[in-house]
Amino acid sequence: MATDHLSITFAALADPTRRAILARLAQGEASVTELAKPFDLSLPGISKHLKEASEWVGEYQRFWDERFQRLDDVLQDLIKEETTSNDHQGRQDDAQD
Repeated sequence: MATDHLSITFAALADPTRRAILARLAQGEASVTELAKPFDLSLPGISKHLKEASEWVGEYQRFWDERFQRLDDVLQDLIKEETTSNDHQGRQDDAQD
């Protein structure tokens, strides 16, 4: 059974410990030991949460990388069109002089 992105997101964020870890990492880098301090978890336990959170973040990184690449392609096309249009207009102006 295929899992949709929304289900993956909710599954990743369903755990309060994982949400707290992500919130802490949003503030900057931290070691596994630093991340484990506020929780009653072993380092392997924290590492398990990190692995699952990393998989979730990886999905979104791929998603946004693809979107940004599409946006870049559109912008490059617009730049080419603008350049071509300006070159054409410049030749017309030269011809009129």
